[in-house]
This record gives sequence, structure tokens and C-alpha cells, in this order.
Amino acid sequence: MTFSIRLPQNSMLPDAADDMDTEGCIQCQMGSKLVLFITGHCHWMCDYCPLSETRREIDFMYANERKIDIGDWQAVIEEARAMNATGAGITGGDPVMARERVLEGARILKAEFGPNFHLHMYTSIPFKTEWADEFADAGIDEIRFHFLNLESEKYRDTITACRNSGMLTGVEIPCEPDKENELMQLLEIMREMDVQFLNLNELEITVGNHDNMELRGFNLSTEITAGAAGSAELSIAMRDRVMAAQLGLPDPIDGVTREPYGFHLKFCTATYKDSGQLRRRFIRRGEHTIAPHETLTDDGTLIFGALSSTLEEQEDWINEICKETGLPSRFLYWDELNSRIEMPLVVAEDIANIVDADVSVVEVAPTYERMELTVVFLNSK
Repeated sequence: MTFSIRLPQNSMLPDAADDMDTEGCIQCQMGSKLVLFITGHCHWMCDYCPLSETRREIDFMYANERKIDIGDWQAVIEEARAMNATGAGITGGDPVMARERVLEGARILKAEFGPNFHLHMYTSIPFKTEWADEFADAGIDEIRFHFLNLESEKYRDTITACRNSGMLTGVEIPCEPDKENELMQLLEIMREMDVQFLNLNELEITVGNHDNMELRGFNLSTEITAGAAGSAELSIAMRDRVMAAQLGLPDPIDGVTREPYGFHLKFCTATYKDSGQLRRRFIRRGEHTIAPHETLTDDGTLIFGALSSTLEEQEDWINEICKETGLPSRFLYWDELNSRIEMPLVVAEDIANIVDADVSVVEVAPTYERMELTVVFLNSK
């Protein structure tokens, strides 16, 4: 009997990067950026905030999906090594609310991985201009400002200071489909600001913001994406306007030929963040942490066979399986937490109907906690 599992989320997913994208975006799309959640604290209560209640307004740190004790930089380094990270995206909450922590972490990561370990940071705070040099000196390479309520003027001086400090400086905001006029006007306002890029994210409807999005009348654009209806269309219209101006062509919507804007506009879909960036990060971590008995799937998950056992019987089971199959013991792993012996899938298929114990196929995410996604029993004892 042959048992196979293949559940690709999007096997034909196109690459979204181009040569104008920032280094932070390119590395995220490669799946090589560590996601460093520095704190859940934030000054604001944006109704579209996607954070779940387990992270919002709680002073925790996470490295990818791994919860980290505050100040445990060795654990952060371990997670970065587990995925062979080329950089880190520092996020929250708002990282500036834990400024000293950001500075410490940036210095430690640069010292550990070298000056080419790329660090980018998100913030919605128009912080003191003198802090810009501190962030740059600590090792922040790229900074992205979130304009609260699309109000840009209060960020002007801070943005100029950040660009003068040497950090690549830009804006990253969700594209709210009911703010078309304001967003189109923002393009014109940003002409006079020291910004080098504008990243538009498709507005996502999540567990954390669903009620607020429902109050605003937003619906999902399709059944297979978390994107809000109308967000992608408006983002594309804005991107096309900027591209047309850059090429000296009439705007596709109103036919007006505009002067170049002077900054790059990138649009990132909700589907790409999930099926692209997250999947590639999982694949990357899986490739660097996979055990001899596991198989890495196209979706970046790990699958293996498992035999249920007690602690007292596990050694006898392992010896018998090795004897009967000729399998080296290094391909068998005793998982005490889940009371099972893990093994290559093909071995589990072969023994399922001849052993007096439950045998299953297990699929896990290649995260630090190895979250269990699927269990399919090949027999039932």
C-alpha cells in the first residue's frame, strides 16, 4: 500500500519581487527574514490591526512563531540559525515603544551575523529626530512608517532625519478600500517628502479585526483569501498611476500625464503573504531542521509515520522495527511528549497492518513548537 499526502496551497505562485523592491521586501519574499516581534504594546488602536488577542497589548517577544523571554537574545539567534536567516524584520505592536530593546537587539544581531544581516523596522510613531541616528548606528538598515489615519505631516521631520541617517526610508500602509480619495491624494503629498518607497498591503480581514471590518462594511474579496474586497483593485490603480508617471505615460484611469513621483510603489497581496512569504519561510526552516525520518512537502510542512507506544515499551518496539526492517536506529525517534515512535512514512505504511498498535501519518509545521496540523491513522487498534 502506498499512502501519499500533497496539499499545495498554490503550486503556481508567481514571484512578486522586482529590481526596484527594497532589500527587506526581497528577503521576505525569499522566506529568509526572521520575524522579530519585539513587543505587543502600541500607542494606537487601529480598527484594522490584524493582531490576535494573544499578542495585542502584551509585552512578549516572538522570533517567528517561537515565544521568547524578553532579553533572551540567544534564543532569537537560535531561531535565526534554524532558518538560516539573512536578516530580520522588527515588528510589533510598535517597536519604538520598546526602543532600548530594539537598539540592543539590533546591535547583538549585527555582531552575531555580520553587517550584511539586513534589519528593517516598522513604526507608526513620529519619534524624536535625534533617535534616527541611534537606530541607524545600532544597525537598522531600513525603516517603514505607518501613517496613522493617513496623516503624513507629523512624520515629515522624522522621515527626513531617518533618510539623512542613511536608513532606507519609506511608508507601509494597508490599502483601505473606502479611502480612495485620501490615498490618491497621499501620492501627491509624498512627492514633497523624503520617502524612497511606498508599500501597499492588501487590507486583511482576520480573527483579530473581523468585527471592526464588518462594522465598516468590508467583505472578503474571495473565499480563498483574507483580503478585503476592493483593496487589491485600489492598490493596483495606485501602482499603475505611479508606474505610468515614471514612464511618462497617461494615467490608465483619468488619462492625465503626471511627473514622476520619485518613489517606488509595491503592492503585496494577502494571498502572497500567506502562500508565498510564509510558505517559503516554512520551507527554509524545514530544510535546515529536518530529521532523517521526515519528508518536507511542497507547502513547507513535515510528514512522517508514527507508532503509538508507552515509555516502557518504546525501546522494545524500536529494537523490533530495526530487526525486522533493517532500518538504522537513527531513523527512529521516540517522542515522549506525544507517546509515539516517529519513523519514515514508508516504514509506517509497511508495518501498519501487522503490528498491534496505532500507526499514523503525522504532518507538522516546521516551527519551534512543531505545531501538529494533521494526523491520519493507517490502522485502528
